[in-house]
Amino acid sequence: MAGKTTDSVRGHSTVTSVQKPGFLERLSDTAGGMLVGLLSFTLSFYLLFTNEGRAVQTALSLEEGLSLVVPIPNIHVVDFKNEANLVHVSGALRTAKPLYDPNYGISIHCVKLKRQVEMYQWVEYEDSKEYEENGEVKKETRYTYNTEWKSEVVSSRHFDREIAHRNPSAMAVESFTAVATDVQVGEYFLSKGLVDQIDNFKQKILSQIGNPHADVTTEGDYFYHSANPKNPEVGDLRISFWYAGVALGGSPSGTVDIVSVIGQQRGGQLVPYKTKSGDMLGILHMGSHTAEEMFHREQQSNNMKTWALRAAGWLLMFVGINLMTRILYTLVDWFPIVRDLVNLGLKMFAVCVATSFSLLTVSVGWLFYRPLFSVVLASVAVGIIVLARTQIPAKKYQ
Repeated sequence: MAGKTTDSVRGHSTVTSVQKPGFLERLSDTAGGMLVGLLSFTLSFYLLFTNEGRAVQTALSLEEGLSLVVPIPNIHVVDFKNEANLVHVSGALRTAKPLYDPNYGISIHCVKLKRQVEMYQWVEYEDSKEYEENGEVKKETRYTYNTEWKSEVVSSRHFDREIAHRNPSAMAVESFTAVATDVQVGEYFLSKGLVDQIDNFKQKILSQIGNPHADVTTEGDYFYHSANPKNPEVGDLRISFWYAGVALGGSPSGTVDIVSVIGQQRGGQLVPYKTKSGDMLGILHMGSHTAEEMFHREQQSNNMKTWALRAAGWLLMFVGINLMTRILYTLVDWFPIVRDLVNLGLKMFAVCVATSFSLLTVSVGWLFYRPLFSVVLASVAVGIIVLARTQIPAKKYQ
């Protein structure tokens, strides 16, 4: 392998070259790709099948929850008649005391307070392209560098040119998130799993707050550890604060956050409810919603997740088939016209097989829950294969 480097004002380029691989080398690489393709093909079945099982289980759990849920109109008194029942409450958030960051003098009556620290650092970008020249395969990689605010330390040790682009190895101030210990809706305390679902973070306005320390400057909505915030240097820090779940008594804008919760009543606490299907049902939505609206939104979310994982499973299967059949392309890649035709045929084959096998896997997942739906999917899957075969012209013998 040979290489050379060229520099410019905005970055530099590195060119490496290797001899164009011969037929046996390409065949060997293709054989390795076949193993990866087989693994991808196998994993796709697992992903598709388990996704259908998860979708069915979640759907049944939501149907069960909707049939059992008991609305509680008065949240200011714990009704012990609903002990162990699945209940629905809606109201303003309450916390025992505000969350406080003593280092910067920030205090907010909320469920979560997040301090986000960013450091001004060098960031390396690379753009590569390959081309053939004089019987060699050459790869040209262009490196450029820019300074940006990043919330995580960017290691410059692996830069192509660390000289003049060196970043500090750590931040002097760390990010953290504080969470209120006792969170209530009326007289009902929320379990940790329900509190974790409160994530409507908003940025705290700092422009009207003075500098908390002599070495800290307030600029806009940030605290800066910088001699000149408008012209920062590598290693400078800026800190922002974010809050979620504004509670009674401490709203910056005079309003509090309303939440709607579905969970099992256990004493004066709401905890996840275990359904017959095995799911733990604990739902929290921001805003005021009826139980029916909440379950409807959860069903929609389940459908979206199911289709997203189906698409991922199909893509995994398509890639796997492509890699496993790549050897046929390698055998004819010396002849351009045949190579292009074979490549097109292999792509069409992968699409048909991936679609058919994906539908068959999905149909098996629904066989015991919705047999008719399962049979329809299986019929479509077989129909795709039959349709593909009918497009192949019959052999003629002379």
